[in-house]
Amino acid sequence: MSLLVKITLSAALILSTIVPFGAFAIGEKTRGRYKVALAVNLFLFFGTMIVAAVLMFDGNAFAAEGAKETAAAVSSAAGMGYLSAALATGLSCLGGGIAVSAAASAALGAISEDSSILGKSLIFVGLAEGVCLYGLIISFMILGKL
Repeated sequence: MSLLVKITLSAALILSTIVPFGAFAIGEKTRGRYKVALAVNLFLFFGTMIVAAVLMFDGNAFAAEGAKETAAAVSSAAGMGYLSAALATGLSCLGGGIAVSAAASAALGAISEDSSILGKSLIFVGLAEGVCLYGLIISFMILGKL
């Protein structure tokens, strides 16, 4: 990618986090501003990611370097492989975090009432954490194929 594209994407990613929180700090003190700030942040962040994906996997970025079309196609396929490995790890960790938050809070409530069920409740928390490890293993398998 050219230097201009890298600078533009870096600025867009930085602004996608600064602008919503700046608007959040300046806005009126209502409960709904949290949702508005989060929605604007998510819109700008994922919009930037879509633009970055189009620019990175277009294949025209390699034309300036004099690469052949086959090399661009291979690099584009490798880029999609790296993206899929990142998504496998990221989404599995996100799901595992949600599962651990539910299981751990329920386990703490149950342990506060009856301390003899500590071992049983830790098993459920460990099973929820296993989802993250499975995603990491899948991403290593994807990276091994590249």
